[in-house]
Amino acid sequence: MDGEKLEQYRNLATRIRAHCLRMTHRGMSGHLGSMFSMADMLAVLYTSILKVDAKNPEWPDRDRFILSKGHGGAAVFAVLAEKGFFPMEWLDTYYLDDGKLSGHISHHVPGVEFSTGSLGHGLPVAVGMALAARKDDKHHRIFCMMSDGDCNEGSTWEALMFAAQHNLDNITVIVDYNRVQALGKMADVIEMEPFAPKLELFGWAVREIDGHDCEQVEDTLSELPFEPGKPSWVLARTVKCKGVSWLEDTVGSHYGCVNDEELARALAELGVS
Repeated sequence: MDGEKLEQYRNLATRIRAHCLRMTHRGMSGHLGSMFSMADMLAVLYTSILKVDAKNPEWPDRDRFILSKGHGGAAVFAVLAEKGFFPMEWLDTYYLDDGKLSGHISHHVPGVEFSTGSLGHGLPVAVGMALAARKDDKHHRIFCMMSDGDCNEGSTWEALMFAAQHNLDNITVIVDYNRVQALGKMADVIEMEPFAPKLELFGWAVREIDGHDCEQVEDTLSELPFEPGKPSWVLARTVKCKGVSWLEDTVGSHYGCVNDEELARALAELGVS
């Protein structure tokens, strides 16, 4: 990857994080940790991977992206605004009364396919979309970004089995594997390791990557499907609240926002004025 493209990804990811800081600060609520851990992947997805059209969000042949971890929706709102799906000014209304953008992601926003919030709902819907595309002989792809908390839900594993049995190689799951959930570290809640072998036993083609390495993200997502006839799973190892040093890898970053002083400090760490 050339340096200019890598810098483009990094700059967009930084802007996503800065938007999320300001949005959650203004709305006095949000899930910074979940937003920050997926920012790099969103920058790559919406720049180079997803076939979408900001001027025609309902384009029938578009790829579908579902954020199952709907509590991190501000990060998707940020990248959609950056890509021109709706005016940047909408970000100023996040989590506010009569605002354009809700706390959890909403399909009423241009570029958003499905409203999510309760974990475990995104993948079953994404699998249904993949099956429908197959039956209609459509060639768009389905992407579903999940949290490790999503993977605690039984509905997720039912969808896993269904997708593999029906050879849905038009679906890709990306797990933002930061290993910190609302109530504690993953090791103290429900441990998934060894995770990749479990997924392979369920019939998925699996790749493990560093979710903050934009070059790895692009290279991996440019090789879909990983195996013909198998759904693809990207286990992206990330750091909760990546980019704000005192909040990284903490349970406390899962829910909440920064105060005035912390906002200025966090923006300075990101190199944003």
